[in-house]
Amino acid sequence: MDDHDLIRAGITRMLQDHPDIDVIGEADSGEQAIESTRRMLPDVVLMDMKMPGIGGMEATRRILQSADGVKVVIVSAMTENSAASRILQEGAAAYVSKNSHISEIINAINKVHRGQRYVSSDVAQSMALDEQNSGPFDTLSSREMQIATMIIECQKVQDISDALCLSPKTVNSYRYRIFEKLGISSDVELTLHAVKHGVLEVDGPK
Repeated sequence: MDDHDLIRAGITRMLQDHPDIDVIGEADSGEQAIESTRRMLPDVVLMDMKMPGIGGMEATRRILQSADGVKVVIVSAMTENSAASRILQEGAAAYVSKNSHISEIINAINKVHRGQRYVSSDVAQSMALDEQNSGPFDTLSSREMQIATMIIECQKVQDISDALCLSPKTVNSYRYRIFEKLGISSDVELTLHAVKHGVLEVDGPK
Protein backbone atom coordinates (compact mmCIF):
# COMPACT_ATOMS: atom_id res chain seq x y z
CA MET A 1 0.00 0.00 0.00
CA ASP A 2 1.23 3.55 -0.70
CA ASP A 3 0.70 6.53 1.61
CA HIS A 4 -2.70 7.32 0.10
CA ASP A 5 -3.89 3.71 0.55
CA LEU A 6 -2.80 3.80 4.20
CA ILE A 7 -4.52 7.13 4.85
CA ARG A 8 -7.71 5.95 3.17
CA ALA A 9 -7.67 2.70 5.14
CA GLY A 10 -7.15 4.61 8.39
CA ILE A 11 -9.99 7.04 7.73
CA THR A 12 -12.27 4.19 6.66
CA ARG A 13 -11.59 2.28 9.88
CA MET A 14 -12.29 5.32 12.06
CA LEU A 15 -15.52 6.08 10.18
CA GLN A 16 -16.64 2.46 10.49
CA ASP A 17 -16.17 2.70 14.25
CA HIS A 18 -18.68 5.57 14.39
CA PRO A 19 -22.23 4.29 15.08
CA ASP A 20 -23.97 6.84 12.83
CA ILE A 21 -21.86 6.13 9.72
CA ASP A 22 -22.01 3.13 7.40
CA VAL A 23 -19.10 2.91 4.94
CA ILE A 24 -20.37 1.12 1.82
CA GLY A 25 -17.42 1.50 -0.54
CA GLU A 26 -13.98 2.91 -1.35
CA ALA A 27 -12.28 4.18 -4.50
CA ASP A 28 -8.65 4.78 -5.43
CA SER A 29 -9.17 7.08 -8.43
CA GLY A 30 -11.54 9.78 -9.62
CA GLU A 31 -12.95 7.47 -12.28
CA GLN A 32 -13.60 4.68 -9.78
CA ALA A 33 -15.25 7.15 -7.41
CA ILE A 34 -17.71 8.13 -10.14
CA GLU A 35 -18.50 4.53 -11.08
CA SER A 36 -18.91 3.42 -7.45
CA THR A 37 -21.14 6.38 -6.62
CA ARG A 38 -23.43 5.72 -9.60
CA ARG A 39 -23.67 2.05 -8.63
CA MET A 40 -24.02 2.35 -4.84
CA LEU A 41 -25.76 5.75 -4.53
CA PRO A 42 -24.38 6.73 -1.09
CA ASP A 43 -25.83 9.66 0.83
CA VAL A 44 -22.40 11.28 1.22
CA VAL A 45 -19.11 10.89 -0.69
CA LEU A 46 -15.85 11.74 1.11
CA MET A 47 -13.58 12.90 -1.73
CA ASP A 48 -9.84 13.53 -1.67
CA MET A 49 -9.08 16.61 -3.78
CA LYS A 50 -5.85 14.96 -4.95
CA MET A 51 -7.36 11.81 -6.45
CA PRO A 52 -5.38 9.94 -9.13
CA GLY A 53 -6.77 10.08 -12.66
CA ILE A 54 -9.14 12.93 -13.42
CA GLY A 55 -8.75 14.38 -9.91
CA GLY A 56 -11.16 15.18 -7.12
CA MET A 57 -12.63 18.33 -8.67
CA GLU A 58 -13.65 16.71 -11.96
CA ALA A 59 -14.88 13.58 -10.16
CA THR A 60 -17.00 15.77 -7.89
CA ARG A 61 -18.42 17.68 -10.85
CA ARG A 62 -19.43 14.48 -12.64
CA ILE A 63 -20.88 12.87 -9.52
CA LEU A 64 -23.06 15.89 -8.82
CA GLN A 65 -24.25 15.91 -12.44
CA SER A 66 -25.15 12.23 -12.57
CA ALA A 67 -26.03 11.08 -9.03
CA ASP A 68 -29.03 13.06 -7.84
CA GLY A 69 -29.11 13.74 -4.10
CA VAL A 70 -25.53 12.63 -3.40
CA LYS A 71 -23.55 15.14 -1.34
CA VAL A 72 -19.76 15.50 -1.52
CA VAL A 73 -17.37 16.35 1.32
CA ILE A 74 -13.93 17.37 0.06
CA VAL A 75 -10.83 16.56 2.12
CA SER A 76 -7.65 18.34 1.03
CA ALA A 77 -4.29 19.56 2.27
CA MET A 78 -4.73 22.70 0.16
CA THR A 79 -5.95 25.61 2.27
CA GLU A 80 -3.89 28.61 1.12
CA ASN A 81 -5.51 29.12 -2.29
CA SER A 82 -8.84 29.37 -4.07
CA ALA A 83 -9.32 25.60 -4.36
CA ALA A 84 -12.03 25.60 -1.69
CA SER A 85 -13.99 28.40 -3.34
CA ARG A 86 -13.82 26.68 -6.72
CA ILE A 87 -14.98 23.28 -5.53
CA LEU A 88 -17.76 24.76 -3.38
CA GLN A 89 -18.94 26.72 -6.41
CA GLU A 90 -19.04 23.44 -8.31
CA GLY A 91 -21.51 22.12 -5.74
CA ALA A 92 -19.50 20.33 -3.03
CA ALA A 93 -21.29 20.56 0.31
CA ALA A 94 -18.21 20.73 2.54
CA TYR A 95 -14.46 21.32 2.44
CA VAL A 96 -12.32 19.96 5.27
CA SER A 97 -8.57 20.33 5.74
CA LYS A 98 -6.45 17.20 6.10
CA ASN A 99 -5.11 18.86 9.24
CA SER A 100 -8.53 18.30 10.81
CA HIS A 101 -9.18 15.69 13.48
CA ILE A 102 -11.38 12.76 12.46
CA SER A 103 -14.13 14.21 14.67
CA GLU A 104 -14.30 17.27 12.40
CA ILE A 105 -14.61 15.06 9.31
CA ILE A 106 -17.45 13.17 11.02
CA ASN A 107 -19.07 16.48 11.96
CA ALA A 108 -18.87 17.62 8.32
CA ILE A 109 -20.41 14.36 7.10
CA ASN A 110 -23.27 14.62 9.59
CA LYS A 111 -23.94 18.26 8.72
CA VAL A 112 -24.12 17.74 4.97
CA HIS A 113 -26.28 14.65 5.50
CA ARG A 114 -28.73 16.96 7.26
CA GLY A 115 -28.66 19.36 4.33
CA GLN A 116 -26.18 21.86 5.77
CA ARG A 117 -22.82 23.05 4.43
CA TYR A 118 -19.47 22.97 6.22
CA VAL A 119 -16.01 24.50 5.85
CA SER A 120 -13.29 23.82 8.41
CA SER A 121 -12.02 26.88 10.27
CA ASP A 122 -8.52 27.00 8.74
CA VAL A 123 -9.97 26.77 5.24
CA ALA A 124 -12.57 29.45 6.01
CA GLN A 125 -9.86 31.78 7.27
CA SER A 126 -7.78 31.19 4.15
CA MET A 127 -10.81 31.83 1.93
CA ALA A 128 -11.37 35.15 3.67
CA LEU A 129 -7.74 36.13 3.11
CA ASP A 130 -7.95 35.03 -0.53
CA GLU A 131 -10.87 37.41 -1.05
CA GLN A 132 -8.63 40.27 0.07
CA ASN A 133 -5.46 39.05 -1.72
CA SER A 134 -6.39 37.27 -4.93
CA GLY A 135 -3.56 35.45 -6.72
CA PRO A 136 -2.77 34.88 -10.41
CA PHE A 137 -4.51 31.48 -10.46
CA ASP A 138 -7.80 33.22 -9.66
CA THR A 139 -7.80 34.50 -13.26
CA LEU A 140 -8.21 30.93 -14.55
CA SER A 141 -11.61 29.44 -15.33
CA SER A 142 -12.66 26.18 -13.64
CA ARG A 143 -11.66 24.16 -16.72
CA GLU A 144 -8.33 25.98 -17.03
CA MET A 145 -7.60 25.38 -13.35
CA GLN A 146 -8.47 21.71 -13.76
CA ILE A 147 -6.13 21.28 -16.72
CA ALA A 148 -3.40 23.30 -14.99
CA THR A 149 -3.65 20.96 -11.99
CA MET A 150 -3.36 17.88 -14.22
CA ILE A 151 -0.31 19.37 -15.96
CA ILE A 152 1.27 20.13 -12.59
CA GLU A 153 0.70 16.46 -11.67
CA CYS A 154 2.78 15.53 -14.76
CA GLN A 155 -0.13 14.11 -16.76
CA LYS A 156 0.56 14.11 -20.50
CA VAL A 157 -1.65 15.94 -23.01
CA GLN A 158 -3.05 12.65 -24.36
CA ASP A 159 -3.88 11.44 -20.84
CA ILE A 160 -5.68 14.71 -20.07
CA SER A 161 -7.46 14.47 -23.41
CA ASP A 162 -8.68 10.94 -22.67
CA ALA A 163 -9.74 11.74 -19.09
CA LEU A 164 -11.70 14.88 -19.97
CA CYS A 165 -13.04 13.72 -23.34
CA LEU A 166 -11.34 16.61 -25.12
CA SER A 167 -9.17 16.54 -28.23
CA PRO A 168 -5.40 16.96 -27.72
CA LYS A 169 -5.65 20.16 -29.77
CA THR A 170 -8.23 21.56 -27.35
CA VAL A 171 -6.09 20.59 -24.34
CA ASN A 172 -3.09 22.34 -25.88
CA SER A 173 -5.23 25.43 -26.54
CA TYR A 174 -6.17 25.51 -22.87
CA ARG A 175 -2.52 24.94 -21.93
CA TYR A 176 -1.26 27.94 -23.89
CA ARG A 177 -4.14 30.09 -22.64
CA ILE A 178 -3.09 29.20 -19.07
CA PHE A 179 0.51 30.13 -19.87
CA GLU A 180 -0.62 33.44 -21.34
CA LYS A 181 -2.78 34.34 -18.33
CA LEU A 182 -0.03 33.45 -15.86
CA GLY A 183 2.79 35.03 -17.87
CA ILE A 184 4.80 31.81 -18.13
CA SER A 185 6.08 29.65 -21.00
CA SER A 186 6.60 26.07 -19.79
CA ASP A 187 5.20 23.26 -17.64
CA VAL A 188 8.17 23.65 -15.28
CA GLU A 189 7.35 27.33 -14.74
CA LEU A 190 3.72 26.38 -14.14
CA THR A 191 4.77 23.95 -11.39
CA LEU A 192 7.08 26.50 -9.76
CA HIS A 193 4.30 29.10 -9.97
CA ALA A 194 1.90 26.66 -8.31
CA VAL A 195 4.31 26.00 -5.44
CA LYS A 196 4.92 29.73 -4.95
CA HIS A 197 1.21 30.56 -4.76
CA GLY A 198 0.16 27.54 -2.68
CA VAL A 199 -1.81 25.86 -5.46
CA LEU A 200 0.29 22.70 -5.49
CA GLU A 201 -0.35 20.27 -2.65
CA VAL A 202 3.17 19.28 -1.61
CA ASP A 203 3.58 16.07 0.36
CA GLY A 204 5.43 16.41 3.64
CA PRO A 205 8.46 14.37 4.73
CA LYS A 206 7.96 10.61 4.62
